[in-house]
Amino acid sequence: MKVKKYSTASTILTIAFALVCVLWILPIVEVIINSLKTNDAINTSVFALPNSNTFVGLSNYVKGLSFGNYPFLKSAFYSVFISVVSTVLILLCCSMAAWYIARVDSAFARFFYYLCLFSMIVPFQMVMFTLTSTADNLKLNTPWTIPVIYLGFGAGLAIFMFVGFVKGMPLAIEEAAAIDGCGPVRTFFNVVIPMLKPTMISVGILELMWVWNDYLLPYLVLDITKYRTIPIHVQYLKGSYGTVDLGATMAVIMMAILPIIIVYLFCQKYIIKGVAAGAVKG
Repeated sequence: MKVKKYSTASTILTIAFALVCVLWILPIVEVIINSLKTNDAINTSVFALPNSNTFVGLSNYVKGLSFGNYPFLKSAFYSVFISVVSTVLILLCCSMAAWYIARVDSAFARFFYYLCLFSMIVPFQMVMFTLTSTADNLKLNTPWTIPVIYLGFGAGLAIFMFVGFVKGMPLAIEEAAAIDGCGPVRTFFNVVIPMLKPTMISVGILELMWVWNDYLLPYLVLDITKYRTIPIHVQYLKGSYGTVDLGATMAVIMMAILPIIIVYLFCQKYIIKGVAAGAVKG
């Protein structure tokens, strides 16, 4: 009876989560469907499937690359550059900081750790206006310098996960490296970094997804007349006289979300493994 009860409960949960997954995927499916339809068909019947009269193939995708007053490929370049550089900067700096916090038992290390944790609960809206003026004064308002700001906002989660994993690493390995003549720098890059690989992958994917999809921070900091990331590009996707081609817009949205979906699908197992390792150890 217990086995049957457990089986029934599992079936109910499976069905419930399957329905939730369908609800989450439905908006993406609608974007794909409408990206293959004419503009008039989207305006008249947004939920209808394309037919012989409304199906336009990949013409919306071709149009989306040049639609609007700002090149899509230029926005894609800025998004890729900012996302990759910010993620690499977060991984490198936060892993070093986490190793120091986990191995150095001092009041400063504990204070810095709790300060990073506190930054995770502070809403961005509380600091966004001050941040804008600070970024202008420090010349951090370009795609080449905005990763420094992302480092500050992404450090909380990254350090929290790294510290949890480092505390579970055997200290004897680092002591053996020191006996063999490794200094702190060689020990970190040759011993600690390889052991941090699962957590680094999971943190990197989470931070990459966050930076890639972020709209508010680049909008507030960057000069959007010169620099636009993909989320900002979609917001200002207009043709002459302010007209909006919904077919081209849907195509651009699909091109914007497809890369990060592919990255997540291929790397989701590392996210789960790294989160579990960083949360349980230590």
